[in-house]
Amino acid sequence: MGEARITSRRIGSIIVAVACIGIAGAVGWSFFGKRNDSLASVVPGETTASIDQQPKALGPSGLPIPRFVSLKAEKVNVRRGPSSDHAVAWVFNRKGLPVEIVAEFETWRRVRDSDGEEGWILQNMLSGKRTAMMAPWKQGQSISLYDSPSLQGGVVAKLAAGVVGDVSSCTGDWCEITAGGYDGYIEQTQLWGVYPGEAVD
Repeated sequence: MGEARITSRRIGSIIVAVACIGIAGAVGWSFFGKRNDSLASVVPGETTASIDQQPKALGPSGLPIPRFVSLKAEKVNVRRGPSSDHAVAWVFNRKGLPVEIVAEFETWRRVRDSDGEEGWILQNMLSGKRTAMMAPWKQGQSISLYDSPSLQGGVVAKLAAGVVGDVSSCTGDWCEITAGGYDGYIEQTQLWGVYPGEAVD
């Protein structure tokens, strides 16, 4: 696939560390590895379109829109329009971060991030590798990773909101992911980077 969601160190027995939010804020970087230089702010807690499954059409590439992909590089410029002549709106600084493609124009893709902000990225900066972010709307909380796709399963780890993991598969209700050195299952509704009800092989 030409297109199609960083893990933290293991700390203690079952806690995965989060990035230092205070330091990030002091230097102008967001919790999700993005520097926002000039875009308008998004209302905190605003629900983004990826929370609900949407009807999908095919874009010029023949692939469905919307769809989730991940960032291929550590540093990715996001522009205001679909050409290098447009100003850089912000820069992503986190390889593997999930983004949602919402439009296509030639070799450019309009993407939406977990904050609901949108901009244009070159196609070759995106990967079909699926990753997901742990419930970014629950900042300061943790999400349970289970040893089986059931709330009755044993808890493998507690993952901090905002941690990104690799998606192995999803049934529509549960996803198997690898994050922070742990492998396990998480409720699909607790992830940003996969649609509720979406099956991922």
